Amino acid sequence: MPYSVINIYKYLLSKYKHLKSSYIHSFDSSISGISLPEKFTYPFYYTPHPLVELAAKQIQKYLTIQTEWEHNFGLDDKKEGVVTSKMFGVMVVKTDAGEIRFLAAFSGKLAQSLHVKGFVPPVFDMLQPDGFYKLEEAEIDKLSRQIEAIENDVSYQNLTNKIKIKYLEKQTLIAEAKSQFNASRKERRKHRKQAKLELSDQAYKILHDEHRKLSYEQQNTIKNLEYKHSIILNDLQCKADVFLDTIKSLKAERKQRSYSLQKKLFDQYDFLNIQGVKKNVLDIFRDTTDVIPPSGAGDCAAPKLLQFAFKNNLTPLCLGEFWWGRESKSEVRKHGYFYPSCRRKCEPILSHMLTGLSVDMNPLLKNMAEGKTIDIIYEDDDIAVINKPHEFLSVPGKSVSDSVYLRMRHRYPEATGPLLVHRLDMSTSGIMLIAKNKESHKAIQKQFIKRKVNKKYVAILDGLISDTEGEIKLPLRVDLNDRPRQLVCYEHGKMAHTYYEVVEAVGERTKIHFYPITGRTHQLRVHAAHSLGLDTAILGDDLYGKVSERLFLHASYIKFKHPTSGKVVEIDCPDDFGERKWRAGDE
Repeated sequence: MPYSVINIYKYLLSKYKHLKSSYIHSFDSSISGISLPEKFTYPFYYTPHPLVELAAKQIQKYLTIQTEWEHNFGLDDKKEGVVTSKMFGVMVVKTDAGEIRFLAAFSGKLAQSLHVKGFVPPVFDMLQPDGFYKLEEAEIDKLSRQIEAIENDVSYQNLTNKIKIKYLEKQTLIAEAKSQFNASRKERRKHRKQAKLELSDQAYKILHDEHRKLSYEQQNTIKNLEYKHSIILNDLQCKADVFLDTIKSLKAERKQRSYSLQKKLFDQYDFLNIQGVKKNVLDIFRDTTDVIPPSGAGDCAAPKLLQFAFKNNLTPLCLGEFWWGRESKSEVRKHGYFYPSCRRKCEPILSHMLTGLSVDMNPLLKNMAEGKTIDIIYEDDDIAVINKPHEFLSVPGKSVSDSVYLRMRHRYPEATGPLLVHRLDMSTSGIMLIAKNKESHKAIQKQFIKRKVNKKYVAILDGLISDTEGEIKLPLRVDLNDRPRQLVCYEHGKMAHTYYEVVEAVGERTKIHFYPITGRTHQLRVHAAHSLGLDTAILGDDLYGKVSERLFLHASYIKFKHPTSGKVVEIDCPDDFGERKWRAGDE
């Protein structure tokens, strides 16, 4: 049968055969009608170029049908083994002959290997069997096994158990003795108080001396008890210290060897730029806040792609990185979505590697508020309520100073205090409260702290959800490797609580109201996008979803007590999403 599943499968395998034999790939479909980009992609904020999307689809098809290696991305529930989703990258390049081709890479390891056919090699192969890294890693592992053996030694465990038991026994006996002493002392004081009224001075003095003697005897009993158990504990501890000293020595050696290995490893990571300038990762990070590069620096897809291009005289044209696999429990990463390069590991490296290359402008350096005005919704002598436009900073940033704060400072030059009672994300539009004096600021901020302020946000979700209402409780903290992104973290995160109700669903999009109880950074964006939340990102969310013309999130309602009159103030501020636009899905 010419159209059998087997024949189709063989055809697809042959169609992507070039991925198995070459790092430099040709496009399967014609690209003649697609214009080349004028500048290289700014890797920390971008909309994928059409050529990048084509290259990514080609790699994604290959990932779906290949059978040469095994890796559990978590896309098949029947597949056994540890799930490890992966960030992949594609980069469109121009060859010396003027041909438009593309490269592919993955971050870290794939199928337990740094070398996989069709993907560019690592900047440095630390996994060579006879290389210094594997040899030294074996020695460090040997130290770890020695430490583990000592910690699991029966004699050592018996000693630690005895120490714990004896310590508890000591604490219990001393606590009982002190309790008896306090009870006896209380009884003696009561006895002396009564005796002072009944006995002569001489007889009272004799009684007092007897009581003092009893007190000293009881105190000595407690001291002897402490001394006796301390001797026993010290003897046990001395025996345990023989083991502990060895463990401490082995751990110190392991730490030193690990540090030296990491330093030597980073010395091997030399990164090029288009000008041929080479820098190793230690030099690159020397002037950053990290100083010592974070683990895995240089193993991400973007540096691998640029390194290969520069070493092979290929001109980089545009870049894109996409997530492949199941979403992790902490960070929001959707299967098949494009994401920017990570900040902490990649930004210092890419800043060097992109030197000399014409790169798209960093949008954070552009004043997105230019030409926009702030509408005053309500105003009196103490407060103002404004409608902040989207893509407008609440406070001055590192590169752009224009902000709500500066505009309000200019509008109300006589105002005292911090002015802003709360903030909105730059991309979020809607209601913000302004306090014109310190007293008003303090009074309203107190309402925020005590969660007495009621707020409502309206959003458009880029998809449909099953429930019509509910609540979300997910603890959030900042992603230290990729600020300002937030992670779900049950160990270190702060609880974030949101109620929601669906307004309507049209086509493949949902209009929804959010009622945040807490006010964590990116709370509504993460609660919408995360798999443990609504699992559907807000339309236009460039951090947790897909880039669009704007983030469709708007603070539309607020209720609070006026700081002076005490009267309840309710403010409505309808969104300006444009019903026909989002309903039609016209981005």
